[in-house]
Formats: sequence, structure tokens, C-alpha cells
Amino acid sequence: MWKKSKVTDQTASGQTVNDTEGAHPDDKGIRKKSKVPGVMITQFQENLPEGMTTPDFSRKPIAITIQEGKCAIFKGIVVGTPKPTVTWTRANGEIVFHPDTCRQNYNESSHEHTLEFPKVAPEDADTYKCYATNEYGRAVCTALLNVIEVGFSKTKELQKTYGDVSITRFLISLFSSPTEEAKEEKAMTPEEKVWEILLGADKKDYERICAEYGITNFRGMLKKLNDMKKEQDEDVVAFVPHMNTLKHIDSEDDISTLDFEVELKDNKVYLYKDGSMVPFTTEECDEMKHSLKQVAKKHTFTMNNQDIDMEGASVFAADFKVPDVDFALKIQEVKAEEREDALFICVLTAPLHEIKWFGKNALLSNGEKFEILVSEDKLIHKLIVRDCLPLDAGIYAAVAGIKSCNAWLVVEADKDGSSKGKKTARKTTMAGVGNDEDLVRIAKEQQERYQKEMEEKMEIAKKNQAERDAADEAARLEAKAARKADAEAKAAAKAAAKAKKAESSKDEPARKASVAGGEGAAEELSEDNEEVGENSLFMESVAVEEIKSGEDRKKKYAVEGKDHGEETAKQKSGKKSGKKEKHPKVKFADGEDAAVAPIGNDGGEETTTQKNGKKSVRKENTNSPKVKSADGEDAAVGNDHSEEMEKQKSEKKSGKKGKHSKDSEDADVGNDQGEETTKRKSEKSGQSKNGSNEETVNRKDDDDEDDVEISDNEYDDDVECDIGTGPAGSDESDEELEEQPAVGKRVRVRQGPLIEETVIDPGVHFHIGLSDCKAIIGEEAELMCKLSSDDCEGIWYKDGDEVKSSECITVCKEGSFHKLKIHKVTDDDAGKYKFEADGRKTEALIVVEDPPRFDPEELKTFIVPVTVKKGHKATFKLPYLGREPIKVQWYLEGEELSDEANIKIETSDGCTRLLLIKLQRKDSGEVKLKLKNEFGTVEAFSELVVMDKPTPPMGPLEIVEASSSAIEFKWRPPKDSGGCKIGNYILERQQVGRNTWKKVGPIGPEAKYRDLDVDHGRRYCYRIRVETEMGTSELMETEDIQAGTKAYPGPPSAPKVVSAFKDCINLSWSPPANTGGTNILGYNLEKRKKGSNLWGQVNSPEEMIRAKGFAVKDVVEGMEYEFRVSAINNSGAGEFSTPSEFVFARDPKKPPGKVLDFKVTDSTYTTLSLSWNKPKDIEGVEDEAKGYFVEIRPAENTDWNRCNSTVLTTNFYTVKGMKSMAMYWVRVIAMNDGGEGEPQELDNYVLAMPPPVRPRFTDAKIKSFMVVRAGNSARFTMNFEASPWPEVTWLKDGVPVTKKVTISNAEGTSQLLIPSAERSDSGIYTIVVKNIVGQETFSIEIRVTDEPKPPGPVEIEENVSGTVTVSWTPSPDEKRDDRLHYMVTKRDSSKRTWHAVADHIFNNKFTACNIMPGREYQFRVYAKNDMGSSKPSESPKWLISNKKERFTVNMPESKACDLQCPPKFLVPLKMHTAPQGYECYMSCALKGDPTPHVTWLRNNISLNTNTNYYISNTCGVCSLLILRVGPKDTGEYKVVAENTMGRAECSTKLTVRE
Repeated sequence: MWKKSKVTDQTASGQTVNDTEGAHPDDKGIRKKSKVPGVMITQFQENLPEGMTTPDFSRKPIAITIQEGKCAIFKGIVVGTPKPTVTWTRANGEIVFHPDTCRQNYNESSHEHTLEFPKVAPEDADTYKCYATNEYGRAVCTALLNVIEVGFSKTKELQKTYGDVSITRFLISLFSSPTEEAKEEKAMTPEEKVWEILLGADKKDYERICAEYGITNFRGMLKKLNDMKKEQDEDVVAFVPHMNTLKHIDSEDDISTLDFEVELKDNKVYLYKDGSMVPFTTEECDEMKHSLKQVAKKHTFTMNNQDIDMEGASVFAADFKVPDVDFALKIQEVKAEEREDALFICVLTAPLHEIKWFGKNALLSNGEKFEILVSEDKLIHKLIVRDCLPLDAGIYAAVAGIKSCNAWLVVEADKDGSSKGKKTARKTTMAGVGNDEDLVRIAKEQQERYQKEMEEKMEIAKKNQAERDAADEAARLEAKAARKADAEAKAAAKAAAKAKKAESSKDEPARKASVAGGEGAAEELSEDNEEVGENSLFMESVAVEEIKSGEDRKKKYAVEGKDHGEETAKQKSGKKSGKKEKHPKVKFADGEDAAVAPIGNDGGEETTTQKNGKKSVRKENTNSPKVKSADGEDAAVGNDHSEEMEKQKSEKKSGKKGKHSKDSEDADVGNDQGEETTKRKSEKSGQSKNGSNEETVNRKDDDDEDDVEISDNEYDDDVECDIGTGPAGSDESDEELEEQPAVGKRVRVRQGPLIEETVIDPGVHFHIGLSDCKAIIGEEAELMCKLSSDDCEGIWYKDGDEVKSSECITVCKEGSFHKLKIHKVTDDDAGKYKFEADGRKTEALIVVEDPPRFDPEELKTFIVPVTVKKGHKATFKLPYLGREPIKVQWYLEGEELSDEANIKIETSDGCTRLLLIKLQRKDSGEVKLKLKNEFGTVEAFSELVVMDKPTPPMGPLEIVEASSSAIEFKWRPPKDSGGCKIGNYILERQQVGRNTWKKVGPIGPEAKYRDLDVDHGRRYCYRIRVETEMGTSELMETEDIQAGTKAYPGPPSAPKVVSAFKDCINLSWSPPANTGGTNILGYNLEKRKKGSNLWGQVNSPEEMIRAKGFAVKDVVEGMEYEFRVSAINNSGAGEFSTPSEFVFARDPKKPPGKVLDFKVTDSTYTTLSLSWNKPKDIEGVEDEAKGYFVEIRPAENTDWNRCNSTVLTTNFYTVKGMKSMAMYWVRVIAMNDGGEGEPQELDNYVLAMPPPVRPRFTDAKIKSFMVVRAGNSARFTMNFEASPWPEVTWLKDGVPVTKKVTISNAEGTSQLLIPSAERSDSGIYTIVVKNIVGQETFSIEIRVTDEPKPPGPVEIEENVSGTVTVSWTPSPDEKRDDRLHYMVTKRDSSKRTWHAVADHIFNNKFTACNIMPGREYQFRVYAKNDMGSSKPSESPKWLISNKKERFTVNMPESKACDLQCPPKFLVPLKMHTAPQGYECYMSCALKGDPTPHVTWLRNNISLNTNTNYYISNTCGVCSLLILRVGPKDTGEYKVVAENTMGRAECSTKLTVRE
């Protein structure tokens, strides 16, 4: 059964990010998909800081489907900065992390986060979510866990009844009393184990199980278990009978038995232990350790325990293994006609009870449509598909273990046009039937091989078992010797200490003081008892009536208390239950109370003795016995065993000496343990055969008259026995010495009389209990149980009343088996039956069912087919039995019938009738009656045959012979004979050219005719009718047949070379499709040498070749031949076939070896180019290769696929149609005439991808700067090459681009698009192309701007004479555009044109020089950026008026000074590199007198007259301005200054950057 997880989320990605299920409360943000399918990422912030990323899964957990009990692991790898935190949740409930059930881990080396289930359970099936979270986002993905359940879980069945309440919590509340809630409790086991043990265990084991798991309220547990068994629902009740045959292992007298029921056909049983075969015998034999007995279906497995410890083994376990089986014969394709049955057959290599059959991916089972058959030897398995229809066509598969095979079922539709739209009749034939003898032969071979393997394994197992037995025997003898030596040492130590013990035994006042310690002492004693690890008896009050001292002292105790069941007081030795137990109180004669410790057992090395030849098991304080004194008072007495028990095995009494402590604070009687009394001691006591809770054991001691009554308060069972004490004041009692205590432990020293060991007879018990039984009214029913004794009688009860043998009931006893048989079950026999024997009882229910059924005699009459003529009526009638209401359904050919005009259905008490009126031929078919009530379903089948006239015979006509003396032909029988047997065929003949038909007459039922009354060369035509008892059919007219015309056969198929040798070549061919209207008589064969034009006949002309093959022996070794063949009929030889392939007359070649130097020469995402060298030619070992085959295999598949259908003759090949990035294995096989050689594989797998290439950009010229007007779109495309396919990432200023930016990636290119650019989109955009080989980056600056707004008002101020300062208010765009600058133009009254006086001004002031008085000046200021200039802002007009004053110049006398000098450059030109489209400004400074004439040249061409350049020369500063630099402006620029004194030059270079 499958335990599938519940998928609560049906979204595509598996999770949501709103407030619905699956969403985290913090998942409010931007949702985006991961590159890994099925992962959803939620980003908490719109803009992430630089270097920070949201979490993501580089590998997410995948869904797992796994078998129950296996280890399931979810694995995932997460990435993100900062490092994400990983958490796991499940859809239904919470994940409980525990090292044994579920744990979460992280592997530092592989960076894997795992969620591991060490032993997955069906309850773990669910939808699991993995969250990866950091402060910037969250990533989530889901994974399903499906669990395949194995076996039956009682926990689930209880949950169906009690709901999903925790069973552990239920048990704690049930078995914990209010006063014990505050105390420390022992942790309960998982509910599955607790309920499986409690519900499946026998009653005698309840007490031990409760003690083991800390359950104290024994009565409440029993009551609750009984209620739970009664309240179990029908599903659990239906399951229990199947489990009743599986019993726990019973162990007694060194023998363990296991009973089970199973039906075997071949009676072959193999026994395995831990996977190894174990030998056994089928007869009683002391030499063999294991034996198996069989009685009918019941098998009893017996194991000689010897030294094996079987205590506590109450659980039966089995390991399920995949059967080691394969298909010896696989199923084959079956072609069936419509409404025909189809048969699939397979043969296994080993017996298997059943295999799985699948039809079109659906599991098939036995039913009306499909029938599954298995042979007796379990090797041959068959599947029958009934009544095949076109819908049944498809692939059918057989699965055995992990092996499978499949084949097609092809259903051919009915081609008869006359039945179109009608339902065709059911066919009785079966398609796919082969030779059963071959199947039986194959199955027999497989069975013999399998039997031989089993015998070999059995021999090996016997040998291994013998070795293990020898080793075990040696170890047992060694341990026995060690125990004997220890016992002797301890006996010697005790003898030495007897003298010191004498005084303490006479100290009677000290003993009384120790008894009067009160309840506080009792509690302390209880704690001390737990430290030593002893068991306690649970008693509420103990009254001590009288204590006598002296040599003949006796103790009498009155015990009043309760125990907790049959063995409530028993606890495992050496373990603490975790609860402080209550101890009894001792009442003295004066009314004072004192605490009395529990009376325990003192065991030696061996805790069991042999008594009268039978095994006697010591019962450790399971029931507190009551000692009856002479005056009727009761005293609690325990059993005390000494270490000398092993020496007294043959004695009937094993009395022990009680001891009283010297210390008054330790007044209790405890249990001393020997070396061998370990935990096994308490387990053995729990398994002592004390019978059920109703057991009564009587024991008598010959040495004492005191009666001991053992009472079970739970079941009111009385056990009386006499327990004798040792001689009063005897030396043996006084000298008994307590064993020396171990270091660090408190040990009580006890004194007192000897008490005889209580030996309990296990009594009679059940080996096999009653099982619930379902019986059908009128049939037999039987109840059976098995007792442990053959001599015990029992009584049967039904609902509390005794049942005895009568006419209807037989009560019998066969050995230890007791049976109750009901010969003919009635409704009154239903009820609860109980069997009691010797106080033991077992119960079972008989459920009486009354399903619908038929009387066998009436059914035989019903199944006889009903045959009627067309137009008549048919009646089907069948009585039935069964409890009403019964649903009656009639079917005809699978279609249910209802009351209509021609159909009448009548149903009365116990009988049903179907009447069909005016029947037609098409109504023929299968009639089915189906009855159903609450107890079951039954069906009966019959057949309806409606007889009518037959249909015409069917063509085509087959001409057997058309000679000059006879015409013989065949035809096909009619499709429908009308339900009758064909009586005759009636023929008529007409000679072509005449109008009359000649009646040939009835020719019998055989569909062929030979006409001898023919004339040579005449043509004849025939009419054929079918005659039956219902009449004559319509006619079928044949084609014209000519008598005596020669019709030669067509060419056969080309001869095929079967084998070739140096002296013989074996050929075969197929007969021609056109036989010429007659039978093929034989063949002529011809041969021709290669290079010759002459054909020579191989066979003698007088002897034609009769077979369809021939061995040509007339050949020359080493020569190459080809052959052709022609067919011969009555007319003669026909045309020759096409020649065969050339073949050498030589012995077969050896297959070639492996190819050499096999390698990959090139690869793409869909193709793979290979090359190799031909293999070596080793004479006699490996011959030369003739061709090659290339095969590939995907990594996930195991089958190789051949790429080329024809043989390759070249040593290279290109594989096409591969999946991108898929992993493939590739190999090449060389072949020649000798067959195929060994394949040569590549050393490693191949990925379908081009050779690795580091990413690089392929554009020759790439822009690094782009200006975009605001509102326009910005588009930038990058071309690159890389292999494998790289990961392309776009960044803006180092951060991933926003959603506004559209990234389009294609093969070898990536495009960035900003649909409507804004100024905020300006920045440096970087593309990162990365793959496994490396990465490449490129950055481009994109500036989004617009034409600037003009600056504000312009003001003019004169600070220095001859100069003015022009200032203006900044443009509003200055703050938004860091590249915005200003240009100033000037106009004066002498020149009416505007010219620029300054440009590239990045502040808001400019000082203009050479302001002449008397002239009117005006200035304009422009704002400029990358997009252009703004409108100008004009200044007010500025004028400095001339003041006409008298000017007097006093010329001082000065010496004449000659300032003339040639031109000289003070500041030379500098090198310039300008981006294309921008301005370029060059300047230099020079001096010279007279003023030199300046000429600018580019590449030695003058620029002074070029209007594209603005040239100025002010005060010796020469400048050149290029408004828009282009590629044509690149070159050498030179300034030439000339005057009368000389000439000077200065040059530079301008480089334009794109």
C-alpha cells in the first residue's frame, strides 16, 4: 500500500506569498521567480545594498518515494548574502526533531542542508517546505515524501476507532493514579510497540509486559484491553482472522515450537535464519537442531534450544527480500481479432507464487475481463484477456520482483462491412496460443536448475551449522566449568563465616526491634530493595499475630492485601521501575505497627531445577502465598532459594533458610543473587509455565503440616501448598551465612526458618486457540483448538450454554486437538463459542452468512445452451437460495437487460426468469445471471444460439490448378453459418460467352472443388451457395478462370546467405508471392563469379530443388560468388530473383577487435562528432573490420541506442538529435562477416555542448558612452560567444538592474532596453557574461538628459576700467545635470553680430576684457549640456561714455628701444583626445614684434578659411575650437607664426574616441 503525502497547495510554484497557507508572515514584498523551477523568492526591500542578495536555491530538494523503514534524506543547497538561515516545515502538523526519527544537518564541505528520516514511517508522508531566509528576502520550495507501507499497522487500525489521539498520552492517563502523578515515571515506549505487544500477547504475559513498561494499574489495563477488543470496527475484525494462525514461539523442555498454516502445492519449504539457509529434518531426531512437521495445512517448526536463551522472544519477525528471479521466456506480441481472447505467457527462472500483470500502466487482477493462471510448479504464468476490443489494445507487462517484460496486444477490428454498426459475435478462438510442449520443457529445465541450486545451498548451510554447533558446545562446557568453580569458592567462603553468624541468629530482641520500625522503615527498606535490584510483593497490610522464640520457634503472619494480577509484583532483576512501591504493615499482638519488607527469593547460579524428570521453573513472587496457621490465621510467606540449588536438582525439596538482619533499620527479607542471576532471571520468571489466570496448583510437603494458600485476587484462583520450615534452632539455620556484599552496596543479613521452595506446575495450556469462523447456511463449519496435553478433556459452550454432540453437532477429540463440527449450519448456530479445559478457556465467533447460490443440479440445466430459430422466443429460468434482499441482474453479451417490448424479466421468491421474444440472429451470445446481496455475489452463465440462414461464402478465390484438363480452386467458409452446421455447398458453372448456368450439384461441406469437365482454352465462371438446415444462402460469383493457360510464377526473394565456408555456401529464400495459380513444384538455382557475365546452373536440369534452401558445394576457395533463384510450377520456370549479395567461399571470419584512438572531435548542443581508427588485424584472433556501429546511452538509462541503422564504412560519424546539456555515454562497435566485436567506450561521459570557450565580446567597436533624451527609449545590444551557455547579468552601478529595465537574452547576444528613460536611469551599466570557464565584463555610461532651461537674469558690473563682470542666475537644471555649463556671447555697437567670448563656464560669472568707452555692449548667456543649448538670457545694454578733456602729453626724453623679435611660442600646443560629438578646444601662447601672422593647419592644410573651425588670436593667445569632433578631425594640427623677423611652428595630434 502507498502512503501518499497530502498536497495542500495546488499553485504552480507550490507556495504563495499572501496570507494563505504556505505563506510566511514576513513574506510581504516583491515576488520573483528563481532560475530553479519551483522556487519562489520574496524580496523584502525594493533596492538592495551593494553586494547584498536575496536567498535562492542552487539545488532544491526533490520529491522522494521510499519504502517504510528505509532512510529518506532531503538535500538542498542555498546561496545568498548574508548567509541565509534554513528552516523546515510540513503541511500537516509540526516536525518533531529527534535523533531517532528526524534530524536536520548541514555539511560544511558540500554546503548541503539536509532533513533526514533514519527510519521513515507512514506518518512522515507529507508535503515539506524548506525556507531560506536572510534580512533581505526569503526563498521557499516544496518537496513531497511518499511512503510505501509494508505489512499491517495496528496503530492505524486503532486510530480508525479512537481517532488521532496520542496513544502514549492515553496510556499515561490510564495507568497513572492521582497520587503518583508527581512521582518520576518511566518513559513509555512508542505507541506502536506498546499496543502491538499488549494486543498480541497472551494473558500470562500481561504482567511481565506491564512491569517492563512501567504500567502499575493492572486491573485497569485488562479492563481497557477487553473494551478495546469489543469496540474494534469491522475493518479490524476482518483483519484479525488472517493473523490468528501466527502464534508466538512456545518454549518448554529445551524445545521451542512455532505453528503456522500455509497451503503448498509442491511441499517444498526452505528455512533461512538471518539470510543463511538452515538445514532441518522432517522426522523426529535428536541429532538435528531443527525439524518441521506437517499435518494437512498446518506446519509445526521445532527447534532444540539446548543452550539458547529464548526468554523474552515473544515477537515473530520476517525479513522481506526481493526475489532473485528472472524471465526465462518473456511475453511476446499478440495479434488478436475483435471479440477474440488473447493469451500472454511467460516462464520464470525460479518458482514464484504470483507476479504482477499490468495493462496500459494499470494493475490487473482476476475478474471477468482478465484471468491470471499459474502452473503447479509456479514457473509458467499466463494472462488471458477475454473478449478483446479495440480499446484493449496497448502494452501489457509482467513484473516479477525487480524484473519485467512487456509486449503489445494488437486488436484487429472486424473488416466485414456488412456488420458495421452491429455488435459482432463472440469468438471462441484464442490468439497467442503456442506450443505447450516447449513451455513445459523450458519450465522443467528451470525447475531442475533451481532445485540443484537449493541443494547446493542446503549442503553449505549444513556444513556451516555443524561448525557453529561445535563452537557453541565448546563455549557452553567452558562456561559450565567456570560456574562450578565459582560455586565451590562461594561454598568455602560461607563455611568459614558460619561461626561469626551464630551470635546474630540468637539475638531475638534485636529481631523484634527491627520489626517495630514503622512505616517509615518500610519505605526505607523499599528504597534499599531497589538499590540491590530485588523484586517486591505489593501488600497493603500484614498482621503479625504471634512471634515465638527458642529452638522451636515458628512465625505466623496474617496477610491482608491485594496484588496486581497474576505476576504484578514481578519486576526485572537489576532494573528500577521508577516508582516507590508501598510495603505491608506488620501488626504485633500489642497493636503496634511495623513495616515488613517484601519477602523475596534467594537464587543461586541456576534458577531452575529438575523435579521428577520434568522442568520446574521458580516463580519469583508472582503471587503472595498465605500460610494458614493452626488457628486459621494467615501469614505471608515468600520463597527463598540458596546457592546450593544446583546440587539439589534431583531432590524433591529445595528449602531455603530465611535470615533476619542484625540491623533493626533494615528489617526486610530481600533477595540475594548469585553470579548468574542477571536480567534474564526476571524474564524467565515471567515465562514460567504457570498457566492462565484461572490456574489452580496444589502442592503438599511431606515434612510439614502447615498449609500455604496462594491466592490471586484478580481471578480468585486458589493455590494451596505445604511449606515446611527447618528444624527449630538447628545448627544449619544458625550457621547459614550471608554472602559478602559488593563494595558500595547495602546488603541485608537475614535470619529465620527455612521455607521450602514453591514449585508451580505449569498445568494445561493452549498451543492453538480458537479462530473466528465464517460459515454459509447449509454448509459445514468447524472450530478447532490444541491443548498442551493429550489427556485433558474440555467442555464446549455457546453463548454460555454447554454444547454436546447431537445430530447436527459433533464434538470430538483427536489427541490434543479438540474439534466442534456443525454439519449443516443454520442461523441459530451463529454466536460466541467457548472451550474450557482445566481452568483455561478460548473463545471464537461463528458468523453465519447466507450469500446467493444455486442448486448444482439446476445450474447444470441452466448452463446448457439454448438454441432457437429466428423470430422465436427463448426462456431462461434458474431457482436460487440466499437471504433477501437479493439484487437480480440479467446480461446479454455483457450488456444489462431491462424490461422492454421484447424482454421480460420475472423474479419471484427463490426463482428468476428471463423471456426473450422475436429473436434475431444478432441476439446470439452469452447470457449471464448475476445475484448479489450483503454477503456476496454469484454468477451463472449460459449461451443463446439463434439460428438463421447462413451468409454467402467468402473470397478471395484461390486457384489451385488451371490446366488444360482440370480447374481446382478453394474459397473461404461463410462468416456466419447461421448457427448451424454446413451441410453442402451448391455450385453452378457458366462457360463465358453463354447465357446458361449448369448446376454442378451439392459437393459436400468442404470449401473446395475440382472441375475435370473443361475444354482447353475456355473460360469458366462459378456460383457458390451454402446450404444448412435453415436454408440456402445468397450466392457468391467467382471471377473468370481459364483452363489450360500457362501462368508462370513470379520471382522468389533474393537468396540469403545463411553461412559460408571454403567448400560450401548455404542459401535460403522465400517462395514467390505470385504462384501463377498453381502450386510451386520446385526451384532452379544459378551462380556467377564476381566480374563474370555468365550464370551457371547449380542444380541438375533434371532435378529441381524441392526445398526453399540449398547447400552449394561447387565453389572454389577464396572466390566471390552471387546467386539467383527461379520458381517452377505446372507451366514451367518463372523469372529469376534479384541476385544475392556477393559472398566469399571461405571459412567464417573472426569478429574484429576494439577500435583504436576513439575520441570526440567536435560537439554542439545537439550534435557530437566522433572519429576512430580501425582495429588491429590479428590473424586467427581478430579479423579486419568491415564496418562500424555507433551507440549512445543517456546517463539515466541502461539501454544502448544504435545511431546508424546501416553499417558505417568510414571511421568518423556525427551523432545528431541530442538534448542540450544532457549527459551521454558513447561507444563504437566494429563488425565484419564474423559478427560484431567488443565495443570501445569513451573513458568519460560526454555533455551535449560545444567545446568550452571563455566568454568574449565579438563587436569590433563598442560604445562606452550613450546620451539619451528623456522620454525616449534606450537600447544597447552586446554580442558575445561562450560555451557552455553562460549566465548573463546586467548591473547598474554595481547593483542588479530594476524591473523597469528589460533584458533579452538569445544565443550569442544580450540586449538591454529602457522603455521610457528618465534622468534617474543615468548611470554606468555593466554586463557580466560568466560560465564555468571564466567571465567577461563590459561597462557603458548611459546619460539621460534633456535640453536645459535658460539661466536667470543677467547683470553687468564694472570693477576695473576696461573690463566688465557678467553674472547670472543659475539654470534650474544645473542641480540635475552635472555636465551643464554656460556660454557667453557679446555684441557691441560697432559690430552688429554676436560672437562667443567664453564657453565651458561652470560657474555663474565671466569677466569680459577690452571694453572700449563710447561703445554700447550687450551680452547673452546660454546654458549647454550634452543635448544642446538653451534659449539665451540677455543682459541690459552697457555703455561707457567718452569724456572729452584736454589731453596733454608730456613726452619725456627717452632712449630709443628696439623691441623687434622673431615669433616664439611661450605655451606650446598639447596632445588632445576627445570623444566623438563633443567640442575640442586647442590653445597656445606666443610673442613676436612686429605682431606675427598666425596660420592653423591640419595635415598641412590651412584651416584659416574653414568655417567649421573657430580661430581666435587675442593678445598672443591663439585658440582653435572644433564644435563637434568627428572621425574626419583626427590628424596633426600645426600653428605657424611669421613676421619680418622670422618664423616659428608648433604641432600636436588630435585623437577622436568613438
